[in-house]
Amino acid sequence: MLTLPPQWRLPLLALLAVWVLLAVIYADTGGAMVGIWNRSETFAHAWVVPPLSGWMVWRLRADLAVLTPRPAPRWLWLIVPIGLLWLLGDLAVANAATQFAFVGMAVLMVPALLGTEVARRIAFPLGFLFFSVPFGDFLTPWLVDRTADFTVLALRATGIPVFREGTEFVIPTGSWSVVQACSGIRYLMASVMVGTLFAYLNYRSYARRWAFVGVAIVTPLVANWLRAYMIVMLGHLSGNKLAVGVDHIIYGWVFFGIIMLAMFMIGARWSEPDPAAEPAPAGAAMDGVALQRWALAWLGTAVLLAAPVLLRTQAEHAVIRGEPVVAAPTLPGWHWQSEPMVSWRPFFQSPAAVLHGRYEPESGGPAIGLYLGYYRDQKYGRQLVTSVNKFVDDEAEKDWSQTASGRTLLATPDGEMPWRTAELRGQALAQVSGDGSRAPRLRVWQVYWINGRPFVSDWQAKLYGALQRMLGHGDDAAVVLVYVDKAAAGAEDALLKDFLRTHWGALDTALRGVRDRDAARQQ
Repeated sequence: MLTLPPQWRLPLLALLAVWVLLAVIYADTGGAMVGIWNRSETFAHAWVVPPLSGWMVWRLRADLAVLTPRPAPRWLWLIVPIGLLWLLGDLAVANAATQFAFVGMAVLMVPALLGTEVARRIAFPLGFLFFSVPFGDFLTPWLVDRTADFTVLALRATGIPVFREGTEFVIPTGSWSVVQACSGIRYLMASVMVGTLFAYLNYRSYARRWAFVGVAIVTPLVANWLRAYMIVMLGHLSGNKLAVGVDHIIYGWVFFGIIMLAMFMIGARWSEPDPAAEPAPAGAAMDGVALQRWALAWLGTAVLLAAPVLLRTQAEHAVIRGEPVVAAPTLPGWHWQSEPMVSWRPFFQSPAAVLHGRYEPESGGPAIGLYLGYYRDQKYGRQLVTSVNKFVDDEAEKDWSQTASGRTLLATPDGEMPWRTAELRGQALAQVSGDGSRAPRLRVWQVYWINGRPFVSDWQAKLYGALQRMLGHGDDAAVVLVYVDKAAAGAEDALLKDFLRTHWGALDTALRGVRDRDAARQQ
């Protein structure tokens, strides 16, 4: 039977009340985080993080029972930068920033209301809560590329000829593609969380703990590379009867489970005994003004927690309302056609308005495609800058794939303007290699237009957009994509460069006109 020491009853009640207040004020942030746990297999492990953290605190109950919690108001000042992080993240529609801030506020309440000594003794369980934040999806493209690199290298080392383009490759017995599900991000996220927990429970030395965490990072990466290679080899050697379809996913998890078990069995050989319980610090007696101190600490916490949401509400009033209407600007020497050049459609979710078509030169020659995705009143699920938005959706798009990416600089009268570049190929690689026909290829340039300024960096675009909203300038933004058939692009994309150098000003003016016209109408 659990007996709660008398000196803990009021502090725990105050902490519980603050956590309830935090959950109410930031319900949207907490709900978004749980929603990702529920729908994403990559972050399904986050469901066990809070229970594991609570269990680790329970293991230390003997150490905690000898303490007398005392509020440490100086910790409350950290709510200011954490609240600012949440505010900027919410204005920028950046889930990771708001959710890290949400968990940070919850953790910060422990030293603020229970004291520094209490927080010190349960520092790891508190820090472990940050594993509940769905974070790390940005690594997926890099992991996909590295998996493809290793698989192709290993196949060639085995003596199997490989023709590779992007993340797709063909061997004599068939074609393969490394997609997001093959990136290993799920293995990596689960391994780092479980490996960190294992290191904390089994080692006392920080050197051993960090070494094992490093192993927990490297092991799933290498294991996933070996898994991908073995899957292809199984298919190759069996005439594509094994390791194709859903069974190659099953083989992957079985292989990953064996690797993780071996890692833990080896790591357990160097485990260290638990330390002795720590005694109570001197001078921990409850004083007569405890109730007043708890009340002041709780009130200060409530005010600081509410401040970012109040500021967010003020910034919300500056957002331009209404559905934008985007029209193609008139360009001298070019004729606008509302039909796109090819079947490719960029994968940008839920824009407020879309313009997609092509400019054809009046004097004849290759057409230039234009896609404008205009965003306004951005919220979760309909924001411009997110890892979900990209040139091609690998999971759903079967007719197009991205084979190259990069960046370039466009010389303009106002200076050099950076652009993202990509190369897309229509038609599956297996079809191209099968009949020898030329697959359609596109050269694509992309830039973000954030309230009148161009960006190619995701984080810079998000930060600038958040600052614009905070200053009351609204959140209008757009993605601009121009593209041309690769055969007509010319050396170093000369056709796109000439087109944008001449007409970027007209495109920018058109976007500004949409923003300014609707802003004036709202006023």
